[in-house]
Amino acid sequence: MVRCYSPEPLESEQLERILEKARRHPSAGFSQGIHFVLITDPARRLELARLAGEEDYAARGFARWLSVAPAQVVLAASQSDYERRYAEADKTGTDDWSLPYWWVDAGAALMLLLLAAAEEGLGAGFLGAHRLAGVKELLEIPEGVHPVGLVTLGHPLSDRPSSSLKRGRKALSELVHRERW
Repeated sequence: MVRCYSPEPLESEQLERILEKARRHPSAGFSQGIHFVLITDPARRLELARLAGEEDYAARGFARWLSVAPAQVVLAASQSDYERRYAEADKTGTDDWSLPYWWVDAGAALMLLLLAAAEEGLGAGFLGAHRLAGVKELLEIPEGVHPVGLVTLGHPLSDRPSSSLKRGRKALSELVHRERW
């Protein structure tokens, strides 16, 4: 996760390649209900940063990363796209939403977006939608579509490391359970 960027603009071709790869995420029932809102306008990026409380973040000694990143992508999951798809004849009776697959697909799309950015030699950071009160109104996201989060894209610069990194990664043996828990 990158949280410090050069203001150097990104090539539109880079952004298209990143979004093209991200849209090829797994999709339950091929519902294709994950949407991407690309924001490159500086004023709109600044407004999203304001919604996210970037000033408070900067006051704690961190670099402004939301407003400085030359591109932002808001991922959003359309529950209604999934419900419509699973109402079609070939899916009737398979609409058990005990696990809402739009969230699973959104996670897969997010991962592809992050990997595609890395493949382009760019940095990317993620901020959950719970920190973006008012994002639906600002971006005119329709009813039934739920923002998942915001991904920043840009040329990375070094930054003060997060205190979370001091914890280190858990050993593989703590996370992988073979044959049973």
